Amino acid sequence: MSLLERIKKNIFYKFFTNIFVMILIPFIIWMIFFDENSFLIHKRFDKEIEELENSVNFYKDKIEEDKNTIKKLQDSLELERFAREQYLMKKENEEIYLIEFDTIPKK
Repeated sequence: MSLLERIKKNIFYKFFTNIFVMILIPFIIWMIFFDENSFLIHKRFDKEIEELENSVNFYKDKIEEDKNTIKKLQDSLELERFAREQYLMKKENEEIYLIEFDTIPKK
């Protein structure tokens, strides 16, 4: 039995020379890597969708925080406190001293 005959009787040779397999393998490779709707592009889009959903949730939380802040600022005492803390506003005849703490550890 020659080498060529042994190769033709091999199960892998029979499998890969099947016409359906010969068509299916390039099709799968094309769909995974080269098509405009490829698997890799879908993975990238899924990641982008997840990032956008996270940003939507972040902004929804920020909106809730701002609504609560606005609700608190309806009170004149809270409004005064907010102006003093955030914008360093002061009353007449009043001095403001800013105290900054060094947060960098010394070596």
